Amino acid sequence: MPKTAAERLKDSKPEKRVVLDKDFAGVKAGQTLYVANPNIVDQYVRAIPAGQSRTIVQMREDLAKRRDADATCPVSAAIFLRISAQAAIDEMEGGRSKEDIAPFWRVLRASDNITSKLSIDRQWIDTQRALEGLDP
Repeated sequence: MPKTAAERLKDSKPEKRVVLDKDFAGVKAGQTLYVANPNIVDQYVRAIPAGQSRTIVQMREDLAKRRDADATCPVSAAIFLRISAQAAIDEMEGGRSKEDIAPFWRVLRASDNITSKLSIDRQWIDTQRALEGLDP
C-alpha cells in the first residue's frame, strides 16, 4: 500500500548537497546542488506569512542560499512541495482548519502543473490567494 503524504513528510530522508559531475536540470557540472526533503519544504511553506507569496523558483533559490548551494534540485523540490500540499489537504479533510496547515497556496497557483495532481479543486487555491490579496 502506498504511503500517505503525511507518512512521506514524517519519513523524510536526510537533506544533502551534491557537487554535480555533469549538467542536470539547468545546473552545470561542478556546481553544488541542494537536495532538500519533504519536511524542509513543508517548514519553508509554513514560514511564509499571510499576504505574502513565493514562486517555486524563489523557494528553490531561498533553500539553496540557506544551504550554501548553487541551486536546489528542481525535480525533488517539486515533488516535495506536492507532498507538503497534499498532506495539508489531507489534514483539512480530516477536520483541521486552514490556519493550522501548511499554506501551500502561497507557493502554488491553480495554473501550476503540480496542482493537477492534488486532491483539491484548483479554484479553491485561487480563492485562498484572492482572500490574501495575492495574484492568481
